[in-house]
Amino acid sequence: MGTTSALNRWILGLSLAAIVITGTVLYCFDPAQCPFYPACLFHQATGLLCPGCGSLRALHQLLHGHFLAGFKFNPLLVLSFPLLGCFAAAAFMRDVQGRPLQIVRSTKWLWIGVALVFAFGVWRNIPGTLFATLPQ
Repeated sequence: MGTTSALNRWILGLSLAAIVITGTVLYCFDPAQCPFYPACLFHQATGLLCPGCGSLRALHQLLHGHFLAGFKFNPLLVLSFPLLGCFAAAAFMRDVQGRPLQIVRSTKWLWIGVALVFAFGVWRNIPGTLFATLPQ
């Protein structure tokens, strides 16, 4: 059990380092102006916006404290942060208590999440809707 805990902490440390490095790059280099960020393959192939389109620009804006601008680039991403925070807090508490992590308690919630992402992806491509007028 000690080895598993040490491995989990090693993985957590590497993950946090990757997040800090990625966040630093994203903070310093605006995705709207720097060409080295990857382009969305779905958007290139279809001309449509996928549910993740605008995420890098949204994160860049959030890192600079511009919450409304981040929301305009990808509302689904910005609205998912409280849920991700709750999940991280629950995972941390389970680790502290030595209990195994339950990623999904019920597949119902997983399917609801998939349906929300799919619905957002469709809705943001319907001309005249609120999300279709967001910056590209």
